[in-house]
Amino acid sequence: MFSAEEIARRVSELGREITDRYRDGDLLVVGLLKGSAIFVCDLVRQIQRPLQIDFIAASSYGGGTASSGAVRLVYDPETRLEGRHILIAEDIVDSGRTLARLLEVLRSRSPASIAVCALLHKRIATQLQEPVRFVGFDAPAEFLVGYGLDHAEEYRHLPYIASI
Repeated sequence: MFSAEEIARRVSELGREITDRYRDGDLLVVGLLKGSAIFVCDLVRQIQRPLQIDFIAASSYGGGTASSGAVRLVYDPETRLEGRHILIAEDIVDSGRTLARLLEVLRSRSPASIAVCALLHKRIATQLQEPVRFVGFDAPAEFLVGYGLDHAEEYRHLPYIASI
């Protein structure tokens, strides 16, 4: 679907867009584990301003290829969010359930602003109440792996994104 070169080029562009958007204030990039880990590492190196990084873990897939609908926060950091600009870095927006739940939790902590940067967006999310602010690529309605995306914990290591 997307080659390593295409991904690198788009992540660089996203870094410039984010740098332009967040000129001032305290920026915290929150990666959604495990899928976004590779994306977050590449993305933050392209953002040309001070920032901090943290991670949160949620699960809704288990070993299947479709979201179960039940979202569990597996790791919820205690990082102070109040008054900070929060940028959630997500590997893929699919159903939107996980992201909607995460936004609900993070909004309750009084950030100055909150936005989402997704490497991939399937444009089928019905659970989200606001648009994803930064999008790397529109993705087909297929199950994708590689560049952090997995199927039952396999394929995350691939430098490109492919369809199963």
